[in-house]
Amino acid sequence: MYNIIIYLYLLGVAIASIFSSKVRKMWRGEREAFDVLRNNVEEDAQYVWFHAASLGEFEQGRPLIEEMRRTHPQYKILLTFFSPSGYEVRKNYEGADIVCYLPLDTPINARRFLRLVHPVMAFFIKYEFWYNYLHILKHRGVPTYSVSSIFRREQIFFRWYGKSYAKVLACFTRFFVQNEQSRDLLASIGFTNVSVTGDTRFDRVLQIQQTCKHLPLVENFVQSKHLFVAGSSWSPDEDVFVPFFNQQSDWKMVIAPHVVSEEHLQQIEQRVKGPCVRYSKATIETVAEADCLLVDCYGLLSSVYHYADVTYVGGGFGVGIHNVLEAAVWGVPVVFGPNNQRFQEAQELLTAGGGFEVESKEHFQALMREWIDAPWRVQDAGEKSAQYVKSRAGATHRVLEEI
Repeated sequence: MYNIIIYLYLLGVAIASIFSSKVRKMWRGEREAFDVLRNNVEEDAQYVWFHAASLGEFEQGRPLIEEMRRTHPQYKILLTFFSPSGYEVRKNYEGADIVCYLPLDTPINARRFLRLVHPVMAFFIKYEFWYNYLHILKHRGVPTYSVSSIFRREQIFFRWYGKSYAKVLACFTRFFVQNEQSRDLLASIGFTNVSVTGDTRFDRVLQIQQTCKHLPLVENFVQSKHLFVAGSSWSPDEDVFVPFFNQQSDWKMVIAPHVVSEEHLQQIEQRVKGPCVRYSKATIETVAEADCLLVDCYGLLSSVYHYADVTYVGGGFGVGIHNVLEAAVWGVPVVFGPNNQRFQEAQELLTAGGGFEVESKEHFQALMREWIDAPWRVQDAGEKSAQYVKSRAGATHRVLEEI
């Protein structure tokens, strides 16, 4: 049944590639992956394979990749992606010897891929459970690890109709999970090869903090005013916070939208009443006169958070919130929408007192007025954010220590 679904999906991707440039990139990249491997795999080298679905999972696994490279330089690193949003951004990542797409998980593709690579170890980050690849890795005796994984009761593995598919979990040598609940769930279906090591994303955001970019444009934009930074925002998020800052003269606002498209950027510019400038077009002179700075490029958000007094992480009024840790590491309050229940770090940040959920435009405005009237509350929340991140660090070391 699994393979039938995969082949139907493959057909769907082929059809969708005709109409979508993003899908077309993935479709072409998967087919080219075998050429990449043929041309770049060194016959006598030992490869450690890391697979990440997309950019977020890559950032989650990155500390492990880089520590492995530092402490075990005898290994070559193969990094694969499923999504263009990961591959297109990190295809030139210098921490890996080979970067390519992972061909879709058909039996033929899986056998062909592993004949070319022969990895000595394999790491799948968070949610990756590819049935054919995993079974062949197990058959060949390759140690295979699930890293920073998190399991929930509603997942197919723990449903009566998912017992057959749950057999894929037997292919892992060990699970390095984020929490005790995940360990208990795996134990309930007979898997005890589990270690609670935490989430390697905490190590990653601390790395980013230590190597953050100096941004003169942002510094000149802020000047002596307070700064609100909204990261990975969608239109429903902007409906919540933009009206408030349209009425504030003591605050400036940076918006880094999740979708950087001309249409979305123009929508934001129409919503903002004061002068608005795009980062790619800003100069030291023009940025100082603006009330809103639009980050219309990738790779800057984690450093922009450094300048914030209050942050907002988007997605909570739709698909689910994005990375709250990139903001929290800077010791600032982190605000987000109500769709956050599936995100452990957001729930823990709420409990720690550094995260704040808002359900509407009015709720957001009330929270901001409270902070403006009592600035010490902002500082207190920020200290709790920073302490929360620091207290969860160390997962990378714990994983490598066990391996």
